[in-house]
Amino acid sequence: MKKLISTFLPLLLGSLLYAQSSVTGYVYHDANGNGRRDRREQGVTGVSVSNGTQVVATGKNGRYKLPIGQDNIIFVIKPSGYKVPLNEWNQPQFYYIHKPSGSPALKYQGVSPTGALPKSVDFALIPQEEPENFTALIFGDPQTYTEQEMAFFAKGVVAELEGIPNIAFGLSLGDLVGDDLVLHSPYIQAVSKVGTPWYNLIGNHDMDFDAAADLLSDESYEASFGPPNYAFNYGNAHFIVLDDILYPDPRDGKGYWGGFRKDQLDFIENNLKHVNKDQLVVLAFHIPLWHENENSFRNADRQRLFDLLKDYPHTLSMSAHTHIQRQNFYSREDGWHQDKPHHEYNAGTTSGDWYSGELNEQGVPVSTMRDGTPKGYAFLNIRGNQYTIDYKVAGQPEELQIQLFHPQVVAQGRGTQAGIFANFFMGHEGNTVEYRIDEGKWRPMNYLETPDPEFVRLLYRWDTAEELMPGRRPSNAVNSTHVWRGNIPTNLPVGSHQIEVRATDMFGRTFTQQGTYRLENPVSIK
Repeated sequence: MKKLISTFLPLLLGSLLYAQSSVTGYVYHDANGNGRRDRREQGVTGVSVSNGTQVVATGKNGRYKLPIGQDNIIFVIKPSGYKVPLNEWNQPQFYYIHKPSGSPALKYQGVSPTGALPKSVDFALIPQEEPENFTALIFGDPQTYTEQEMAFFAKGVVAELEGIPNIAFGLSLGDLVGDDLVLHSPYIQAVSKVGTPWYNLIGNHDMDFDAAADLLSDESYEASFGPPNYAFNYGNAHFIVLDDILYPDPRDGKGYWGGFRKDQLDFIENNLKHVNKDQLVVLAFHIPLWHENENSFRNADRQRLFDLLKDYPHTLSMSAHTHIQRQNFYSREDGWHQDKPHHEYNAGTTSGDWYSGELNEQGVPVSTMRDGTPKGYAFLNIRGNQYTIDYKVAGQPEELQIQLFHPQVVAQGRGTQAGIFANFFMGHEGNTVEYRIDEGKWRPMNYLETPDPEFVRLLYRWDTAEELMPGRRPSNAVNSTHVWRGNIPTNLPVGSHQIEVRATDMFGRTFTQQGTYRLENPVSIK
């Protein structure tokens, strides 16, 4: 028994010492921009710092102290009015990885051993003018599986954004690559050419699939991008970036499931204690919160998230993953605690329908998504604690917000079941969408959940082609949540007639699109 006690006691004392270990350091004003805390550089008070679960605010001299284990990423939560240093690839440097023994052995290299914890882990802040009115650039699923697809991403999306002015930062909503994590490095290089600070979050195709537990499924991601869960402020907005992929799926140990671990939800709770309730809180994650009977997301996790946000009247969630575009709204029936529904923008993707479809004049796949939304990216425009979102079709004028589908010629005076269809890319049920013919009276269009007929037309080109087409056939069409239909008047004179459609979005802005069709005398059957 004495031998057992003598063996156990050091282990117990060791575990107590481990539990008591901590990290300390300073958040400071980097006056000379050299990335080191020099003697005369002042600390910044009241700045949040986190170990991934706990969150503390720096004291009057900029000092903080946090518990730390053997696998933590310590990060500063950037306050408004400051910026953090960038590396050569425009990645914000706001974190310190502490993995003394490094990542476990995995197919893709994770974090190399970081060694002993430094005496002081310090974070540099540089003052910058930061208006409350600003715009961020949002990418859904670049998801490149090959070097060729990486070239498509760079040529078809990034190239048209290089040097874009007046963008505060960019954010990609996961699935940065498609399972081959070696491509994380060329992705970083490609997106850096936009020329603005760029944040990222993990998607289900950015994970270490040979990891034994969810806590270890982001090791390679961490090596390239830092913490999978973090936060930062800009203007009057507070951004919370989260890994919402549970892998392996806790239900059966296979695949993945949307949701959060307890430590992640604890981080959100601890972080929100330092967030002013007048701020706009923007949450970003990969898998949408929307689900049916928990098929794609664990409802208890969504509910706790909603519980944590109940006292914040200005909120927005952004997700990707689905390779369609839709607006999700969560009401009290869904567990949301406010009268105004919570809006989740499930963003269209920069890869579109996984780089499928015919090639455009650049030699890049058109890659229209299954709901008829062309591939593209979004601008999140924030004005104080309010926001609007603009969707930009890659390679097309910004005015293209509605895709029309209608016959080119119709028999005059003869009824037809053909229709005028309008795919309003950022629309949702309840929007006002109207049409008129030849500048006549505006008439309402009927909302439908149906496949976009223009996408179906493009799809059937592949199925009816007599020779192989270059590229890859698109995925089959799915019901779109932003399609409207109107009837075609045939009781007008023979000749050309103008169609005009106008749609008003959830922010009260109106967009228009035009088309024409001809009425001709019916052809008699002889």
